[in-house]
Amino acid sequence: MLYNRLGRAGLKVSELSFGSWLTFGSDYDPKSAASIMHLAVESGINFFDNAEVYANGRSETIMGQALKEFRRESLVISSKIFWGGEGPNDTGLSWKHLVEGTKNSLKRLQIEYLDLLFCHRPDPNTPIEETVRAMDYLVRSGYTFYWGTSEWPAEAIEEAYSLAAKLNCVPPTMEQPQYSMLVRSRVEVEYAPLYKKYGLGTTIWSPLASGVLTGKYNKGIPDGSRLAQQEWLKDRFLPHGIDVVKGLEPIAKDLGCSTGQLAIAWCLKNPHVSTVILGASNAQQLKENLGALNAKDQLNETLMKQIEAILKQHAPNA
Repeated sequence: MLYNRLGRAGLKVSELSFGSWLTFGSDYDPKSAASIMHLAVESGINFFDNAEVYANGRSETIMGQALKEFRRESLVISSKIFWGGEGPNDTGLSWKHLVEGTKNSLKRLQIEYLDLLFCHRPDPNTPIEETVRAMDYLVRSGYTFYWGTSEWPAEAIEEAYSLAAKLNCVPPTMEQPQYSMLVRSRVEVEYAPLYKKYGLGTTIWSPLASGVLTGKYNKGIPDGSRLAQQEWLKDRFLPHGIDVVKGLEPIAKDLGCSTGQLAIAWCLKNPHVSTVILGASNAQQLKENLGALNAKDQLNETLMKQIEAILKQHAPNA
């Protein structure tokens, strides 16, 4: 496991990390959560990602119980604020909700501070200046060490940096965008100027495109699967995602890995990816995903060009 700087910051995060979205659900066993987190730490993972909205806060509660078993200083813990409840001030990036939402996340996680705090989505109803000032307050008050954004357009991130400089506020450090072989343009094109200008770090999510890149949907959509439950995912990733997987299978076979491991390894090869967030509900899934580290070491320039040709052929609008 390698540890990358989070963009220009001095903080180091494991190249593979663990996220609890769709993992630590309302009925997930806390003992199982502690077990899988121990496996993650033993495998070199130091970054664990969460959000106030995951399982309506239950995800943070479950992770918080498990965190008691680890040395806090050894871990990098994040949360994301935007969707906190149904009240008129329980959603968005107002100063009120950012502060109250962060305090509530800390209570559920049973920790004194976050390492990373994300604005979970852009908020058209709150001026970016208010959000920047609120995040500056949270950093200076010790609630978090670094703040960032998630799925913000580049122009909004640029405005946040500009305002932070103008107001003498702490600027954002990182962005958490979706990135995979099937979703590329934001990370590779839209954010390209931000890496050099600001040293933006990225903690990317959904490297397997909701499981499509594992090949699990090659023969149909199983009942109860994510694509069966969320129609928009099917529209976004099928059928071209299956064509991509079939094109990758010979390469994966030659490398002795699965197409899922190859897809994660491909993300790791991007120098602007600080860490790839994994989602695994059991030890077997986590071990499978960790195998991407071996695949990454075998991905040379020739293979990357072969993969790029497959992606351009089957996923030209990614």
